Amino acid sequence: MSVIAVYNMKGGVGKTTTSVNLSYLAAASGVRTLLWDLDPQAASSFAFRIRARVSGFSRESLRKGDALVDAIRETDFANLDLLPADFTYRKLDRLLDDFGRPERVVAALLRTLGRDYDIVLLDCPAGFSLLTEGLFAAADGVLVPTIPTILSLRMVARLVKWADRSDSPAALVAFLSMVDRRKGLHRRAAECCADHREIFLEGEVPYASVVEQMAVRRLPLPVFAPRDPATRAFGEIWSQLQALLQKRRATSRPPRRWPLVLEALESLIARLEPTDAEWHATPGSASTDEGSRDDGPRALKAPL
Repeated sequence: MSVIAVYNMKGGVGKTTTSVNLSYLAAASGVRTLLWDLDPQAASSFAFRIRARVSGFSRESLRKGDALVDAIRETDFANLDLLPADFTYRKLDRLLDDFGRPERVVAALLRTLGRDYDIVLLDCPAGFSLLTEGLFAAADGVLVPTIPTILSLRMVARLVKWADRSDSPAALVAFLSMVDRRKGLHRRAAECCADHREIFLEGEVPYASVVEQMAVRRLPLPVFAPRDPATRAFGEIWSQLQALLQKRRATSRPPRRWPLVLEALESLIARLEPTDAEWHATPGSASTDEGSRDDGPRALKAPL
């Protein structure tokens, strides 16, 4: 059983969209899949038309897992089950704090939940918490949807620093989400990230109305838009994740590569940051394509 946490410190970057589509693609490929909606907002539960409730959820539920196992529901799709969200998940950190080693509790709980599955995908809430620390210690991989902006890339670097400091065994990879290539900064970020495939997967999910339609149709993209570029991007991401998991199973513990990854990320961010000349350029001194939007260095008014 493999565990993939879909995570980002920020909200609104596509975590639920990623979780819903990847869990569907995994199940459609014949993999027995469980999606755990860990976000109290319950967006994944809504997407799969399952009531967001875990009856009897409590501190003991984290220790034994019985209430959570009983709450697992089948979706409308073969091989795909969902453990729904519950509003009491907002108390997870306080409950985990009652245990001496919360990361051990999280790891044991995931083993219990995943005993009948090949892969467990976690739709994680935003922020950083004891739950996040436990997932970094227990997951096989952490997948980070990342908007192509400097602040978002700095957040990925912060996660790499944490993984290094905590000696996390998880593989941490990112991909670009909500990409709008009409924007100069998005284009430049995508080009720079393409030079760092040790960090960024090849799939690039566009900012598109078809993705927003998932919340209206309450269906994964491959079901109603199988040929859309966003659907193809998630297919690429799932294929690369499969390869990553196979590689991980072939080794007892991946080599420690965090310093190299961090160095590459910092180099990437430096390439995107404006030069002194760009900071002091007048608004009319840089040209853009007519009719296009550009949020590159010319449009920046003050340091981040």
